[in-house]
Parts: sequence; structure tokens; C-alpha cells
Amino acid sequence: MRKKHKNKFEILENIRIEEMVAEGKCLARHDNLVIFVGGVAPGDVVDLRVTRKKKSFLEAEAVAFHQYSELRVEPFCEHFGVCGGCKWQHIAYSTQLYYKQKQVKDNLERIGKVPLPEFDPILGSVKTRYYRNKLEFTFSGNGWLTNEQIRSGEEFDRNALGFHMPGRFDKILDIEHCYLQPDPSNAIRLAVRVYARQHGLVFFDAVTQEGFLRNLIIRTANTGELMVLLQVKTNDQEAILGLMQHLEQTFPEITSLQYVVNAKGNATYHDLEVVCYKGLPYIHEEMEGIRFRVGPKSFYQTNADQAYELYKKTREFAGLTGNELVYDLYTGAGTIANFVAAQCREVIGIEYVPSAIEDAKINSQINNITNTTFYAGDMKDILSDELVARHGRPDVVITDPPRAGMHEDVVAKLLQVHPARIVYVSCNPATQARDLELLSQKYDVARVQPVDMFPQTHHVENIVLLTAR
Repeated sequence: MRKKHKNKFEILENIRIEEMVAEGKCLARHDNLVIFVGGVAPGDVVDLRVTRKKKSFLEAEAVAFHQYSELRVEPFCEHFGVCGGCKWQHIAYSTQLYYKQKQVKDNLERIGKVPLPEFDPILGSVKTRYYRNKLEFTFSGNGWLTNEQIRSGEEFDRNALGFHMPGRFDKILDIEHCYLQPDPSNAIRLAVRVYARQHGLVFFDAVTQEGFLRNLIIRTANTGELMVLLQVKTNDQEAILGLMQHLEQTFPEITSLQYVVNAKGNATYHDLEVVCYKGLPYIHEEMEGIRFRVGPKSFYQTNADQAYELYKKTREFAGLTGNELVYDLYTGAGTIANFVAAQCREVIGIEYVPSAIEDAKINSQINNITNTTFYAGDMKDILSDELVARHGRPDVVITDPPRAGMHEDVVAKLLQVHPARIVYVSCNPATQARDLELLSQKYDVARVQPVDMFPQTHHVENIVLLTAR
């Protein structure tokens, strides 16, 4: 049944939610139209308010629940439903895994259109809370008020330290307890907020570009090392050193305490000097005795435990015997390259970001790994006939591109070079499926392994083994 709501948005009544689909949304149907809905679960029966209309689909939000799904569980975070970080907390973890594997299968079948083997069961994360090793919190002098806070009529301190509201660059939700990162992450964030409020430090305003405190990054490594990086707008040494000293005294377990002065119009700091106030300017993560140096500008997988499972499966798919020449495309800081180096003859790593390649070289050096070579530059330019002539035709290619997938020139080069095996690691099964269709000219999909790196979210990684025909 349809009716007009008093605000003139169309209301659809008693709609049954059918299944979970892409981007964490659920799907329902009405009058031969598909409806995409967030914040619901398959089996819910709801009234929907239409928020967007297209010829072939609608977008809507639930305004009333008539029946709750049996798949639901009680969310454990007080910020659920407002913070956009963990949108699947209301779904049991076993159900999350089912739909993540289904998402991979649907993408590979519908977009890739290639013959597929039986999938290996998705690798779930042992930790479904406190699994991240890095979080970035943003300051705001005009923090977001929830509906409950507004209705209470109380006065609230608007100086917030937390996460961006979904789709809003200028609105920050103040966070009391976050279940994404282990201790002492919450304690450090709260201590910084209390100190800043008590000492009158001005929280940044993204609209006016005024204020002192910009953001706070906390990294917790599996070695027990701990990095805290404070980003501020101006070089007010008295204010900076006061806060640094407070953190040093309150949290002696911090092994790397740093700050960066950023007067730019955005919060990116990779082109700026980072000052190390205490300890070393980096921390270490570790896998199988290999230590990876992580600096304030380094990329490292944010779920270290599950990254280890991902890398082990990638190495297994590569089928290394000790004699192979491996090309590691989009190598980042060389984590996969260094991880597999002991099982092959040589690894050639290629990455667009020069600073990441410097990290990759350092990670080889500190682990006495001598059979890796790294190149920085655009993948489609570096992966050239000249490179192949210099190092030889690879036996195995491991590729882990960004969400956009591989450039068509890179796919063409892989088809030309024609390694015996390609191990394709992806954080976006849709673009992975697109590339698999292109590679199907000369390759068959031999194995598929979904991996859950981010519990409580819709995101899923996937590993595909391609074998040459």
C-alpha cells in the first residue's frame, strides 16, 4: 500500500526486506521496482519512506517496523545507527559471512561471466571486535548532536573528537567508546579530549578553517608497540608540548609519540614534516618472524591478524617451490613481497607511491631479505617490455590493486607476458570480476577464496587463482 506522508515523501507500508546486496544495503521489491534500504535486515517487515526515485529502482529508509527479522542481534555499540562505521552490527556474524560470500559469488558470476570452481568457504575473522590496528579521529568545535540529545533540551559540550558523520566532511560525532581498536585506544582519545577541553585548546572547524586541534591517529601493533600522532593547525609550541607531555606521563606505553603541523586546507600530511617527540619515529608489525616497519605515513593492513591469513592463502595459491620469479603488482610497503620472498627465487615489487616503495626496501633490509627489487611509478608504465627483458618473464604474478581494479593496459600486459599463475587479491569483487572477464582470454579461474577483513561492515576481500591455458 502507498500513501503520502505529511512531508510529501511517499510511504510504502508493510514491505518485506528480502536480502542483503551491495554496499551494505538491503533489497526489497514493490510494484515491479527494486528498493534499496539501509539499516534493515532480511526478514524485517517495515514501512519505508522513499528518499530517491529512479526509473528502475527506489532508495528508501525505514520509518516503522512491523516485524523484526530472526537474523537480527542486539547492537553492542551505543553509537550504532548514528556513526556510519559498523553498519552490520545488528546482523549476526555468521549471517554477515554468508552474505559476504554471496556478494563475491554474485559479482563474479554476473560481471565476470566466467566459469567458476566451487568456492573455498569464506575465512571469517577470529576477532569481530577490537580488530583494527589504526584509527583516525577528527576534532570539531561544532560536534554533531543526536536526536536524543536535541530532545533532551540539555546543554552539551560541542567540542568533539570522533568520526565523520556519513557523507558530511564538516560534522563530527563525539565518540565515547569505539569497539574497533583495542586498548588503550579509547583511553588515549578520551584523555586527549578531556585535556583539550580543560586547557581551552580550540577544536578545528572544517568550514571556517579555524582552530588548533585537527586530528588524532592511534596505531596499535601486534608487537605491543604503540604510535600516537597529533595533527595541529599552527605551530603553537606551548600548546603542543603541553599535550605531548600529558600523553607521555599518562600513557608511558606509547613507544612513538609524534605530531605534525598542518596549515593546509585539508588534513593530508604526507608532504609535511612529522616531528617525533618521544621514542622512535615508527613501530613494527610482525608475521612469521618478519618485521614490518610502520611509520606515520606508511600503509599497513588495518586488521593485522586477518592480513596474515590473507597472505598465507595468497602464498598458497601462488604455489611457490623456491625457483619462481614473482612479480608483485601494487606492492604497497612490500608486505606480500617480503612475506613470500623466502619461498621463491626473486620478487619484483611495483607500486605507484614512492614513499611506500622506500618502506618496502627498508622492510627487506631490516629482515635481511636480499632477493627483492622494488620500483616506484605508474603501473602501466613500469610494467613494460624493458622491465620484463631486464628481470625475465614472471612465473607468478601477485596483484593487489586499489578498489578501481587494474588499468586495462596492465591487464593487456599480463595477457602478453602470460605467467603460469596469477593470484588476484581484491578489496572490490566488482572490479575484480571485470578484470577476470578480460583475463579469461587466456586464463581459467582455478580457486576463489573470500576473506573477511572487516567484521560488522559489508566490505570483503577476495583472492582468485588464475591458471594459464
